[in-house]
Amino acid sequence: MTTCPTKNIKVDSLKLFQKYQANPTTDLRNKIVELNFGLVKKEANHWVYKCNESYEDLLQVGCIGLIRAIERFNIGKGNAFSSFAMPYVRGEIQHYLRDKSSTVRIPRRWLEQKQQSVTFISNFRKDYNRQPTDSEIAQYLQVSPKEWQDIKLAYQNRNPLSLDISINHDSDSQTSLCDLVADPKYRSFQLVYEDRIRLQQALSKLEDRTRNVLEFVFLQDLTQKETASRLGISVITVSRQIKKGLNILQESMAQDQ
Repeated sequence: MTTCPTKNIKVDSLKLFQKYQANPTTDLRNKIVELNFGLVKKEANHWVYKCNESYEDLLQVGCIGLIRAIERFNIGKGNAFSSFAMPYVRGEIQHYLRDKSSTVRIPRRWLEQKQQSVTFISNFRKDYNRQPTDSEIAQYLQVSPKEWQDIKLAYQNRNPLSLDISINHDSDSQTSLCDLVADPKYRSFQLVYEDRIRLQQALSKLEDRTRNVLEFVFLQDLTQKETASRLGISVITVSRQIKKGLNILQESMAQDQ
């Protein structure tokens, strides 16, 4: 009887995590990294033909995300590590590309389909007075929902994000990403090393749920709905945790200035 390699990885990872969370040594962490390195390779393969960075650099950056996931994973919650880790690996690579100001190379076919989607969405709004769903857009373009997500993701990462973008919709307290950065002159999503350290230190002071919400929404680029689904909470709870977490982060980072 043949044993499934994926199942072996899950079982071996669980055993290593039990040891690691009881005694977090570098040696155990490296073994977990080695065992789950396939997650990094998968994500690096996804991006290597869409950017100007080398495959080796993407692997190194992806490993940083994998290590961050290892340090935050809790086996007691019953989640699969691969599902938990992928947003960290993907997010680390995405933000590396933004920090490097690399222009993502979008395939010509995707360029054409993106333009087609703009026209379709505009006409759909006029005809039905609502935004079409991702499934409807994918069906019109005759692509899979997964490929449509890839097209959107490529465009989202085409240019650096502005720190002026609003991250809540409370009319009494508008908050933007630049509020989390000490020096207001940084107007692209290119946090200097010191700011990254301070942000990570501030995040570590938050309770698990609030920290996870902020990391998924702002560092891993998940929507509030996706974050709610991943954490098993409501979208309203996600919104409240964002507001709560941002207030704590602002106070914490202001005290460190």
